[in-house]
Amino acid sequence: MGEGPCHLSFTTIQRWLDGAGREAQASVPGQLEGVETSGQMGTDGLWARLRGGGKRVVLTLVDSATGLIWGTVVATGEEMAASWQKLFERAQEMGLVLEKVNGLTSDGAQGLLSYLRSGLSWVHHQRCVWHLWRSLAADLAKAVAQAAIGLAEDVAKAAQQTARRELTALLHAVIDARSYEQAEHALAQLKVHPLGATLAKKVNEQFDRLLHALLPCHQGLVRIGPEWLWRDFRLRLSRGRNHGSAERLERAALLWAIYRNFTPAQRRCERKRHYKHPGQSPFEVARGAPGAISYLDALGV
Repeated sequence: MGEGPCHLSFTTIQRWLDGAGREAQASVPGQLEGVETSGQMGTDGLWARLRGGGKRVVLTLVDSATGLIWGTVVATGEEMAASWQKLFERAQEMGLVLEKVNGLTSDGAQGLLSYLRSGLSWVHHQRCVWHLWRSLAADLAKAVAQAAIGLAEDVAKAAQQTARRELTALLHAVIDARSYEQAEHALAQLKVHPLGATLAKKVNEQFDRLLHALLPCHQGLVRIGPEWLWRDFRLRLSRGRNHGSAERLERAALLWAIYRNFTPAQRRCERKRHYKHPGQSPFEVARGAPGAISYLDALGV
């Protein structure tokens, strides 16, 4: 054979990745058995398109303290309790002791809340504050608009700016409070604000879920859902989100989970990103052992 570059089709790379995904799928039972968990977890979903126009969501469960991924599954949607039950059953199959889970951060999908009430009733649900701010945006805009009713244009603009500044400060005081007492005091102020009644009602509905991370039993529980995980899923081994079928998508997600668990975080910080355990893989952090094993070793490649 003559020397020269070897050109590979993208389908060849995808077949290789899917083959590695099959190895990852076969290793699911007991994959993380014996690995300790902090009990403080986070979960999130990523939607993907399939061949023929279908859609599925990749659900994942991660230990907030160590960054270890405890399970990934592909489901038809986030609003069904059965989808989340499937995720926790996958984590249990991998070795997670569900009775040790006592805190969970998420965006508040109704299917997850339904499953927690029926299957994991002892788990405290921490509402993702980023998603809460998004859900409050429309009500905040309506409240600010009310401040301008009946005023001249130049006066109305100043009134709206003042109202937005006051309401935003009160919301921050509740959501970012350092204690329950501070949060209750700020919520009372929001309730008596002339434009704050609707906002106060919505925040009050989530009040306890906003503050679980303050409890001593939830050291390590984060207040933001683990959406940052999907950055690596899109850019690294999965090569995007289009894997044709739900089965191939799930195998890609299982392969990515092993890659994440056994790959050390880089040591240096980025402009907008800092690493909790620089130079260590999530598996190494969870086990407290030297990280001499790579994800290829874990796959048996």
